[in-house]
Order: sequence, then structure tokens, then C-alpha cells
Amino acid sequence: MSDPLLRLSYPQPVTRPVRPAVPVGRQLVNAGLISQTTLLEALALQHQLDAPLGEILVAEGHVEPDDVLAALAVQHDADRVDLAIDPPNPLMKQAMPAQICQHFGVVPWRWIGNTLLVATARPDQLSAVSDMLDQPSITLLPVIVSIDQIHDQITAIYGVQLAHQAAHKVPQEVSCRTWTPSMFAALTLLALLMLSLVLFPAWTATALIGWAVFTLALTTGLKLAAVVARLMHRLPAQPEPVSTPLAGRLPRVSVMVPLFNEERIAEALITRLSRLTYPKALLDVVLVLESKDSVTRATLARTRLPKWMRVVEVPDDGTITTKPRALNYALDFCKGEIIGVWDAEDAPEPDQIEKVVSKFAAAGPDVACLQGMLDYYNARHNWLARCFTIEYASWWRLVLPGVQRLGLVLPLGGTTLFFRRAILDELGGWDAHNVTEDADLGIRLARRGYRTELIPTVTYEEANCRAWPWVKQRSRWIKGFFITYCVHMRRPKELLRDLGFKKFLGVQAMFLATVSQFAALPLLWSFWLPAAGLPHPVTATLGETALWSAASFFIAAELLNMAIGMLAVSDRDHRHLLPWVVTVPFYFPLGAIASYKAIYELVRAPFYWDKTQHGTASGDVVEPIKNTN
Repeated sequence: MSDPLLRLSYPQPVTRPVRPAVPVGRQLVNAGLISQTTLLEALALQHQLDAPLGEILVAEGHVEPDDVLAALAVQHDADRVDLAIDPPNPLMKQAMPAQICQHFGVVPWRWIGNTLLVATARPDQLSAVSDMLDQPSITLLPVIVSIDQIHDQITAIYGVQLAHQAAHKVPQEVSCRTWTPSMFAALTLLALLMLSLVLFPAWTATALIGWAVFTLALTTGLKLAAVVARLMHRLPAQPEPVSTPLAGRLPRVSVMVPLFNEERIAEALITRLSRLTYPKALLDVVLVLESKDSVTRATLARTRLPKWMRVVEVPDDGTITTKPRALNYALDFCKGEIIGVWDAEDAPEPDQIEKVVSKFAAAGPDVACLQGMLDYYNARHNWLARCFTIEYASWWRLVLPGVQRLGLVLPLGGTTLFFRRAILDELGGWDAHNVTEDADLGIRLARRGYRTELIPTVTYEEANCRAWPWVKQRSRWIKGFFITYCVHMRRPKELLRDLGFKKFLGVQAMFLATVSQFAALPLLWSFWLPAAGLPHPVTATLGETALWSAASFFIAAELLNMAIGMLAVSDRDHRHLLPWVVTVPFYFPLGAIASYKAIYELVRAPFYWDKTQHGTASGDVVEPIKNTN
């Protein structure tokens, strides 16, 4: 349980006279730090908030954290310790498992005989720590330390171990970490395709075009069914704000914000999140930072963080550096029973957390995840940003709500996600090796019988508005979708059993067909060859009737996409985009380029995370643009 040398290094504890405990609030009043009225108001607030009195007073700006720690030390007759000056010996990790330290926010500090001094900011929880430790021969005594220093020491002592666990939380059978693509197999398939094109050019081209048309039919059928379902059950064009107070004791909500090489976004992020109206005593915003990320660390060092916002650094264990691994690591440091995820450039609506808490309270226990809608605050920046906004308005405002109405699997969007903590822990969090960890988690939730629901709240993001960053981002998504599909189709009978036929078919359309469509775009564009007086291979193999039937279907699918785009941006805030909908077909050639980059990386770098740089749209970083025309 511990190193004997550590025990012998310290004298036996001195018995102190028992003094009556003075409550924290009374001490702060006696010290003149708060008034009696402030104390009574905080106590009244505590009846609604599931939080200690000291945390409420700090969150409301009445006292400093150090004032509360000093009062706790007096109340529990404990010493104050500065772990930055006097840290625990690394061998102290033998005294207590990392999971207990994370769960309770404690760290073992010193042995004195059979007494273990435990650094904590919540000495009232020490008896629960003792019960979980289940070592009757050991006595636990608290020393009072700030929670930030405790988290720093947990990382210093257990960090590498926890980082390794974060990369392997998801069971191997539903993880892509065993993905082992073969360069030889890829080159062999490419050689066979080239040989087939040389020996049987027309029939090979016809077979490829046939696959493109088949997958186009799958994606078009899914969109049409989803949009019809959405229009038959219309939702409010603009979500209504929460107008009535939430009843009962409110839960603590932790929201993780992964950051990596963010040089410009920190101050804007704090400004946006400061507008949230959920009680700050119950809001736990965790900025997740890679330990090797000196750029973001320097940015945060220049930034004063609110009391309800903190940093968790993810140690470098020499393996992968991905967003899902960082989320898995930080999850165990989160305090909330509801866990959310925002991106670095996000600007959520002020009452978003209230809507999430209210929806979870009203939803059944099978609703594991709530997905908010995304919109873009720099849609006027350039043509690429406009097309990006049109594409995702179609997805978030029409297609996804329809997919939910149809009862299909919802692929999650990576941000504005909120989970029941217990269910997220049950599933093992995110697959750390999957570069579209959100879509994968959506399938795993569905396979376990849980549901995801869309919630009418909007988070504003930065639309990718530069060509090469767009290609890099989209190639990561395409690569991740294909890997996710392959992982869950390892045992198709089990997937069919878990999901049922309708959801199984939906997975084929949303993953396999969508990925295929990007790569097959040049094949579909070949239907314009006859209009230019050029021959088409389908004419030579299947005849003109087959050619014109396929070409007509392709044109009908393009017109449907335009109609969906116009419907999606016809509301007041987006109608300035209507004239640009007809240009969207010229936007998707970038998707074909992204798909070929994704195919290359599937073989050469399947787990490589091509980072999207935020804050690149000058002038669009701080304030979301809401059009009123």
C-alpha cells in the first residue's frame, strides 16, 4: 500500500484538543468578508443548487477561493499546504488509486505512521474516501489545498498511467485502434483497378458509375425521407428562450473545451462563455490542453480565467494526440453529472445549459445524449463560408431533425453535445483513435439501446473559409466516417441485431454511401459529357436509355439538394444566402479532393488528426453575426 521509507520519514501525529467546528459561512461573516445578508442569500441559493456554500460564494464573486480554504482549515482543524512548494513524493501514488483521487479531487500527501495526510479542498468528503479505500488500519486526515493544485499533482503523479488509460477506454471490439491497413493490399487493389481499366475500360467505368449512382440513390433517398419527415413535424424556426425557472435542485454541469495550438481564441472564448446564464456555482468549464502545447499554454498564461473555468493538461505518453483521447483524460477530472463538449470557437446561446438540464429532466432514462444545432457567425466572410453555411444549414435544420423523426441513428456533431455522465462512463467515453469520435459514439449509443435527441438551441461556430483548411478538415471527416463504418461492420450480423433493419440501413446510407459519394463525384459529373457531344462509356455497355435514365436521376438529385438548401436558408437570419444556393455544386469539387486525401491517409496515417485552425476569419472571432434582414 505504501513505501515503508516514506512512513519512517515523519514523526507520529500530535494529538490536538478537539475544538468546536465553526461553519465556513459564520467564519466569513465574523472576518468581515461577507455580510449576514449575503450569507442568508447564499444559504437560500444552496437549497436550489447542489454545491457547497463556499463554492457558491466564490462563484457569485463575494469571496476569493483562498478565503474559503482558510475557513475550511479552521472548521476541520486542518493545516493549509502549498503543493507548489511542498509537493508529494511521486512514490505516494502507491497510497491511493488514481481513480479515487480523480473521483473525489484528492491526492495523498504524506505518511505519518499509519496516518495518511490527504490533500483536499473538500474535507467533508474524506470519510467517503476512507470507505472507498477500504483500509481499516489506515487513518485519513485532511490538509487543505486548492483544487487546481490537487489536479496538477494528480497529473504529475498518475498522469502517464491515466493518459494511457484514456487511449484504451473503449473495448477493443468496438474500437478502431487495431486498424492495420496494408500498403501492399492497397497497391494491389489499385493495380487490379488499373489493369481492369486497360482490359475492359467501358465495363469497368460502367461498374464504377453504377456504384456511384447506387450510393447516390441511398443518400438521396435518405435526404428526401428525412426532409419530408421534418416538414411534416415542423419545429419552431427559432428556439424559444427558457422563460420559466427550473424546479428542484439543479445538477452540476461540466463542459469540456479541447484546445490545441490556439493562439487567438482564448479571450474570445471566455467572453462568449461568460454570457451563460446557468448558475456559475454549478458550471464547470474545463479547458483541455495537451501538455506539449506551448502555444495555447502561453495564451492562457496571459488570460485571467473566471473562477468557474479551469485547465486540465493531458500528459504526453508518447502515443497519439487526438481530441477524443484528451476528452477521455479530462472526463475523469470533471465534477458534473451532465457532461458537455464545446469547440474552441463556439459561441453557445446564453440559456443553453438551462435548456439541456430541463430536457434531460423531462426525458426518459434511455435518452443518453442531447445534440444542439450548429450555425456559423462568419457566413458573410467569403464564398466558401457561404457555401459551408448553406451545406450545414441543410444538415442541421432539415436532414438531422428528419433523421431523428425517422428513428435512425444520429451521427453526433462533435460539439454542443451533452451526455448523462453515468452512461458516458458505461460506454467508456470516446474511441481515442477515431478521428470522427463523435459519429462513432453515436453508433455505440444506439447499439446499447440509448437514444440521442436534438435540442432546439444554437451554438455559433466559425465556418471553414479557406480552401486547403477546408480540404484538411473534410478529409479527416471522410476518413473517420469510413473507419467508423468498417469498425462497426466487422460483424454485420451483430450490428443488424443491435440496431434493427431500419437503423442498419440508415448506417449504410449515412456512412458508406456518403463517403462513396465524395470519391465518386467525378464519375457522376461524367453525365455532362453527352451534353458536350462527347461519348459516354454507359452508352457503349448498357445503351442510351440507361445513360439518360441515370443522368436524369443525377440531375434530379442535384435539384433536390438545391431545394433543400433553399428551404434551409429561407428564414430571416439566413435568407441573404439564398442567391448563393445555386453555386453550391461548384463547392463540392473540394470534397472530391478531400476524399482522395482521406483514402491516402487511411493507409498511411489512419489516426492522424488534421487539426482545424480556429480564429482565421479576421473580424469574425468575437461576436457571432446574426442577420436581421
